[in-house]
Amino acid sequence: MIVAYPIIGPVGAALCQVARSAVDIVLHLGAHRTGSTSFQAYMRDHSAELAHWGVGFWGPHRIRKGMFAGIMPRPGFGAAASQLNRAKGRISLQVAQAKTRGRHTLIVSEENMMGSIRDNLRLGSLYPAVGERMARYAAAMTGRASKIMLTVRSLDHYWSSVASFAVARGQPMPRSDHWDRIAETRRSWRDVIADLACAVPDAEIRVFPFEWFAGQPAEMLAAGADCYAPTAAQQSWLNRSPSLPQLRGLLEERGDRFSDLPRGDGRWTPFDARQSAALRELYAEDMHWLYAGADGLATLIEDPVRTQENNMGAPQMTGNRGRPNAIKERAMARPG
Repeated sequence: MIVAYPIIGPVGAALCQVARSAVDIVLHLGAHRTGSTSFQAYMRDHSAELAHWGVGFWGPHRIRKGMFAGIMPRPGFGAAASQLNRAKGRISLQVAQAKTRGRHTLIVSEENMMGSIRDNLRLGSLYPAVGERMARYAAAMTGRASKIMLTVRSLDHYWSSVASFAVARGQPMPRSDHWDRIAETRRSWRDVIADLACAVPDAEIRVFPFEWFAGQPAEMLAAGADCYAPTAAQQSWLNRSPSLPQLRGLLEERGDRFSDLPRGDGRWTPFDARQSAALRELYAEDMHWLYAGADGLATLIEDPVRTQENNMGAPQMTGNRGRPNAIKERAMARPG
């Protein structure tokens, strides 16, 4: 088991000032519905302070203006290899400019690199094309990505949040048997991690349970990138799923049928008790696998405070945890 004690504050930041010959790229992949919007807002809010310590940030506001265009080939824009080469040149130029401005670490945060919510829900599968996609993204960054930050979430809550988000934005309400197919699938975070490890073999994958790290972007940054992380002024949880009343209102405005939605004021859970239990069991298996070392493919990052107070639904395990030659447990300075 790896317990992360984040570098927060100037004392810890001084440990990060190591000469580097190239910019170190850290890919924050999300996943969707695991606090990625809140993490990106934190990075933007503290961009000036982070820049002082040599940490740069590319988020959706910058990336989606065309920086990554062509990494995933688009019809009508030439051969796929040509599109990828143009994207590679564009990214190399931007990385060189970041280095000139004194950035030694670059956090690249874009959850759509792994795939889309729409495709996940339509196919009823958890990022089925993540391996192919991330191989192209890694190639576009010419091997500079050293770390991958991935947040996982209990699958019953993940799929419920995905469904609410997608339906609220106009995607048709799935039929009832669709939820059963999702609950019966065996593809889980373990498969996503295995695909990532295959696609980006030189990058270390660090896994953050959403149940521990929701609302803790500074701790995530410090543990994910081994760099200075300003203390967040306040916890924030942006882009939350709509409540049942909000969802019913949105559907009614569109003239969509919403009789399948249950009554009540809470969050929409499209799964019945049996389906939810199956998804929770699959997530428990993922967590056991991560605790046991993830076959050397990934490192589980735990928040010591939340682990001590409440395990937030993740399974407790005894015996040896972690993997051989994993990151040594860190006792990094906190602000006095």
